[in-house]
Amino acid sequence: MKLLSYLDGTREDWGVVVGEGVASLSGRTGCATLAEFIASEGFSRRAQWAQGLQAERPLAGLHFLPVIPRPEKIVCAVRNYMDHHQEVLAAGMHRELSEEPPIFLRVWRSQVGHLQPVVKPRVSDTLDWEGELAVIIGRPGRDIPAERAWEHVAGYSIYNDVSVREWQFHAKQIASGKNFEGTGPFGPWMVTADEIEPGRPLRLQTRLNGEVLQDSHTGHMIFPVPRLIAYASTIFTLMPGDVIATGTPAGVGWSRKPQRFMKPGDVVEVEIEGIGVLRNPVVAQS
Repeated sequence: MKLLSYLDGTREDWGVVVGEGVASLSGRTGCATLAEFIASEGFSRRAQWAQGLQAERPLAGLHFLPVIPRPEKIVCAVRNYMDHHQEVLAAGMHRELSEEPPIFLRVWRSQVGHLQPVVKPRVSDTLDWEGELAVIIGRPGRDIPAERAWEHVAGYSIYNDVSVREWQFHAKQIASGKNFEGTGPFGPWMVTADEIEPGRPLRLQTRLNGEVLQDSHTGHMIFPVPRLIAYASTIFTLMPGDVIATGTPAGVGWSRKPQRFMKPGDVVEVEIEGIGVLRNPVVAQS
C-alpha cells in the first residue's frame, strides 16, 4: 500500500494511492495526518480502510507534500556506504570509519515534496545530490534491540539528502549544510512495510537530467537499518512518523573530478526499487 500527504486546495490531507489517483483517508479514519494514522491502532487495519475505494483526484497535477510533513525527528546517517566512504577518502577528506553510526538531525522545514522545487541558496554554488532510502517509524520505542527493530518500521520512502557542501564543511559538524530550506526532497509516498521484505537489498539510482550518477543497492550499507534504529533509540525515544534517512552510496558531485553540482533548471531524480521515483526541479532562491 502507498500512503501519501498532499495539498487539497490550501488544506493538508493524506490518503492512499488507487491506480493513477489518490483517495483521502483522513475523514474515513478520523486521523488528520498520516503520522497520526501511523501512530493509531487503525494502522494495522489499513487494508480495511482502503478496501473498495475509488480515486478522488488524479496523481497528475497533485501537489505532493513531504510524506511526513512535520516529523518530530529526521535522523540522517553519515557515510553509511563503503563505496561512498572510499570516494570521499579519494577526494582528499581523511576520516576513519567509526565503530558507531554517525548521525545528524534535519529540521522538517528543510523538506519538500515530490515534484516540488529544490532551492539552490544564494550563498552557495555547491548544491549536491544524495539519494537515500528513508525508513518511517511506526511504533514508539527507546533502547530498541536490533533484533526487534523491524517491528518498529511502518514503511519506506525515498529521501534526497541534498547538501550545501561548503556550508557542510564550515566546522567539524555538518548540519549547517544539511538544513537549508527547500533542500530535503522526501517522497513521493510511503510504501508500507508489508510490501517489502525486511532487509531486502533495493536498487537505488540517482539521475540528473536523465544521466545516472548513483547506482547501488541498500545491501551495501555499513550500518543496516536495524543497527541505525537501535543506535538512535538509545539516544532518544523514536516516535511514529519519525524518519531515518539511511545514507547515500558513491556518486555524489563533490567527490567527482571535476566536481559537479546542481543548478537552476536541472531535474534530479532518485529511484528505489519497490518504492518509486522522487523527482524534483532545481530553482534559484528568490
